[in-house]
Amino acid sequence: MNDLLRILLLAFAACLVLVSKGVKAHEETALDNETLQRFLSDQLDAREGATGKHANNWAVLVSTSRFWFNYRHLANALSMYRTVKRLGIPDSQIILMLADDVACNPRNAFPGTVYNNADRALDLYSNNIEVDYRGYEVTVDTFLRVLTDKVDRTTTPRSKRLLTDENSNIFIYLTGHGGNEFLKFQDAEEVSAFDIADAFAQMWETKRYHGILFMIDTCQANTMYSKFYSPNILAVGSSELDESSYSHHADSDVGVAVIDRFTYYNLEFLEKVEKGSELTMKDLFDSYDPVKIHSHAGVRTDLYNRNLSEVPITDFFGNVQAVEIDEDDDEE
Repeated sequence: MNDLLRILLLAFAACLVLVSKGVKAHEETALDNETLQRFLSDQLDAREGATGKHANNWAVLVSTSRFWFNYRHLANALSMYRTVKRLGIPDSQIILMLADDVACNPRNAFPGTVYNNADRALDLYSNNIEVDYRGYEVTVDTFLRVLTDKVDRTTTPRSKRLLTDENSNIFIYLTGHGGNEFLKFQDAEEVSAFDIADAFAQMWETKRYHGILFMIDTCQANTMYSKFYSPNILAVGSSELDESSYSHHADSDVGVAVIDRFTYYNLEFLEKVEKGSELTMKDLFDSYDPVKIHSHAGVRTDLYNRNLSEVPITDFFGNVQAVEIDEDDDEE
């Protein structure tokens, strides 16, 4: 709706310009009307084109919590990291931010490992993990600078930058402790819903994304996307206002909860997805069961101009790309 309003305002401004120039001749007016129609058509085509195919996929995965008892938040983020890598997004296009390193915590009964299930069948902290920001590097300022690419380019390697463009689909996943329109970082500072909304607006204006899937697992998570106003953003949260998000289960040997419910059931669905899967975002959202999750997951779609039943899961969780082949013309 914002884009359409902007187009109408531009059209109105164009009409005022025509009047100010004193265009009175019928032939000239007809010509200018045709020009104006072409202008409007181009603007509408650009708006519709924003919902078309993307060219590359990126992911920003953030665990904002420190301390051993928040083990599950790091496991949440690492679980999503494993999933997007399995579906084809390379490390070069993933920004992984972990506020704590529970794998090396002296309380860890299984040093150097992180598990998301009590059966400990899968070590999420294996040799092929690449953490871009860890410990006290994970701050609100760093997170927002990564999104908007306002980092110090003299000291920040390209591997730690979000090098997206207008053809990029970005999956942004946050997990930690939060409340009404805020998410804690390091239990010392907070990022607000307004902060993220404004960062997304800057990204849109500087052509840093084609589409965004914003997913957050925290208490009162759905309030974190309430202030978004930029186009082509699909947002999902784990819980409503005044509602908590809960852990799924604990490992008695580890001594703490190892994964949150909302993330657990997302992963359960995503384990069925392969690179060529025909499952859609609608299928994922329809799988949310408040009885299992113990909270009411929310989905915001008003900023996203595509039918969710036509959006493959891999548009955000994978790296399936549309390839165009130019054939040589053999005719002389």
